[in-house]
Amino acid sequence: MRTLLRTRTSTTEMEVTSIRLERELKEKLKELSGSTGYQALIRDILWNYVQHKSGDYRPQFTKADIRASIHAIAQKDEHCVLTGKVIPENTPMLLGLTANGDLVPLSPDSLAA
Repeated sequence: MRTLLRTRTSTTEMEVTSIRLERELKEKLKELSGSTGYQALIRDILWNYVQHKSGDYRPQFTKADIRASIHAIAQKDEHCVLTGKVIPENTPMLLGLTANGDLVPLSPDSLAA
């Protein structure tokens, strides 16, 4: 899943917070973060969580990110990740499989050429 692009806050403007992590978790985070650093990765993870829970999250995908699609019926109102168009509850939609293995909601006409 892609993250929303956030402007980076200077570390001098951040508050220091202490958190205890299992050694194995910290090492895995370091491996995954690469050159950006595990603390920046943790901040990105926390921001994504906050955006999802608050309803502010809007994934940003292009057609090139979709590897396959599956016909489905929306069980609740959804937003197409390509167009932003609302897909009303109980209407046809597509589930798009992304290169990362995520299934994302697509409006039926969003993949048309």
